[in-house]
Amino acid sequence: MPYTYEHPHPAVTVDVAVFTVSDGRLAVVLIRRAEWPHAGKWAIPGGFVGIDESLKRAAWRELREETGIKAGVLEQLGAFGRPDRDPRERVITVVYISLAAADRLRLEAGSDASDARLFYIDDLPELAFDHSRILEHAIERLRDRIDTEAVARQLMPARFTLTDLQRACEAVSGDTIDKRNFRKKLKTLDLVEPTGGETQSGAHRPAKLYRVKS
Repeated sequence: MPYTYEHPHPAVTVDVAVFTVSDGRLAVVLIRRAEWPHAGKWAIPGGFVGIDESLKRAAWRELREETGIKAGVLEQLGAFGRPDRDPRERVITVVYISLAAADRLRLEAGSDASDARLFYIDDLPELAFDHSRILEHAIERLRDRIDTEAVARQLMPARFTLTDLQRACEAVSGDTIDKRNFRKKLKTLDLVEPTGGETQSGAHRPAKLYRVKS
């Protein structure tokens, strides 16, 4: 079946905003574009959808090709289609959000990306296309939807302190959390359990290590 039509029609891309928490700060994965347009600028990983490819499969593929990340769950954020957003042609992009623990990210740039790195969301470089606007919406969605359990299960390493978990929750929410109330909430949720180990932090008092219950 030929894909020819009388009227012009837009192309479709997918972009994936991968969030993590690094050193107690919310961060996102960006790639440096190697080709025109916006060569040399940083961008959200993504690319064009194949003619026989579903949106989600295209998102998984582009993310893996450009960053080396094999994402699990993808949540669709929405579509962005301002007519002038891409100088190549009329392009509508469908954006997904993914979460990953920082210690599981092994970034390796590929495809049309010359580099792939983590950037803190409060210290982002100039971004290509309309990706600054897209990230604003993605961060807003993240803060509206994610809760303590999601942070613990999707953003924490295998072992962590309760302070680490609290800092991660604060990084995601953008708000300061009262320590006593946070620990009461954790107890109510019955979400974590001690591993029996402790941190080795030099002169500081060792802290108990925890893991998420299965």
